[in-house]
Amino acid sequence: MTPASQAAHRIGAHLSRVSSLREQASAAGLVQAVHQVKQLQAQRFRATYTDFLADAQHAPATRFFLEELYGEHDFRERDNQFGRIASAIERLFPEAVAQLAVDLAETHALTETLDHQLATHWLDQDPATPAALRYAQSWRLTGRHADRHRQLAVVLHMGAELQRLTRMVTLRIALKMMRRPAQAAGLYALQQFLERGFDAFATMSDASRFLSAIEQRERRWIDTLFEADAANAAQLLQAELMRT
Repeated sequence: MTPASQAAHRIGAHLSRVSSLREQASAAGLVQAVHQVKQLQAQRFRATYTDFLADAQHAPATRFFLEELYGEHDFRERDNQFGRIASAIERLFPEAVAQLAVDLAETHALTETLDHQLATHWLDQDPATPAALRYAQSWRLTGRHADRHRQLAVVLHMGAELQRLTRMVTLRIALKMMRRPAQAAGLYALQQFLERGFDAFATMSDASRFLSAIEQRERRWIDTLFEADAANAAQLLQAELMRT
């Protein structure tokens, strides 16, 4: 199996998981709960990175992470296009960007899996419970400590790869030249994702400060939500949410 076909196989497996979770959420009446969880998480991310969002050099990359990885958007169209990548990735996209697509698909599948389980516990709680406490308690009940750290590791790897690849001028030119072929193949959403990522990271001369902040801040939140008592974790989360 070639590296491209391996990438396509892994992407397909991750997206199959996402599709299955969507069907389960719909059947179990979890769609609204999942949306509420995602909204709170996106609000927390915006609050945690207000300094980077306010900085012209780092704002594009911060928005890229928020919208593409931590956002509350409906990614069905992008997922459908990724699902067709098996027959097109080797023909249309340079091998150097294939791992980015794999990373995105894995992050997406991990996020949806964790959000689905968190939403299940969210729905089981009294709706009158303050959102921050409801989230902290749902996080504890979900568990999956290793998966949280894996999610962060894949995001950081994606960022490091974007930083490395944006320095390859010929690759960026090749990516822009693929716009029409990608659109003709029905892969425009994937093309846009790649271009937005490249453009966002190209704005930064060095992404190390940005990626280091993500690692430190997200690890701190993972530790807080797992290790602090639920009431204290909720209090810290509420204070963070009020910054937006």
